[in-house]
Amino acid sequence: MAVVNTEKLCKTYQLGSVQLPALQDMDLEIEQGRYVAIMGPSGSGKSTLLNLLGCLDKPTSGRYWLGGKDVSELDDNQLSLIRGKSIGFIFQSYNLIGQLNVIENIELPMFYQGFSEQASAARARELAVMVGLGDRLKHQPSQLSGGQQQRVAIARALANDPVIILADEPIGNLDSTSGAEILNVLDRLHKQGKTLIVVTHDTEIAARAQRIIKLLDGRIEQELNNKA
Repeated sequence: MAVVNTEKLCKTYQLGSVQLPALQDMDLEIEQGRYVAIMGPSGSGKSTLLNLLGCLDKPTSGRYWLGGKDVSELDDNQLSLIRGKSIGFIFQSYNLIGQLNVIENIELPMFYQGFSEQASAARARELAVMVGLGDRLKHQPSQLSGGQQQRVAIARALANDPVIILADEPIGNLDSTSGAEILNVLDRLHKQGKTLIVVTHDTEIAARAQRIIKLLDGRIEQELNNKA
């Protein structure tokens, strides 16, 4: 079953009197449980596509179905609800809140979805243990390594059991050892049936993905299948 479907998806930015097409007639289908890497040079449309798939931005034209729901023309409040319930984000810069500890950072998405304090704390603890941070529950981000902070971000992304997980250069700020550990975590998530869409320039991530989509000038230039 496809969880991501786009039809002639376009995004054009208006800069003064100039129109800049960032994404052009994008037809894309991603099935549930797939591990997909999106690659391409700077300006190829990777970030624009990620923003549209993540409901962080609206297309200029075209359609986008997420989990079978057409989200192309939803307003900002509706898109915010979709993001909270259906999408998990993993950012290069982690985007953790410095004043909160590991458990509290993981709990945040559940707080906004109305989980009880007891349920969110139990779920956050379970996720922290799953990503190998069971002994760091009360630590704040400043007390964690980069790799550990990214683990917190991954656990937070999983909090609401999202339809898709979107990762933007997830090991871009990490040393090789920490990066390898994060890639192993992503591998485990994929084996558990999660749908991963990773924007990256890193060939090591791409080699682990089942499918590689290469963009150029806002279009799909090439698609490669790595694994069955």
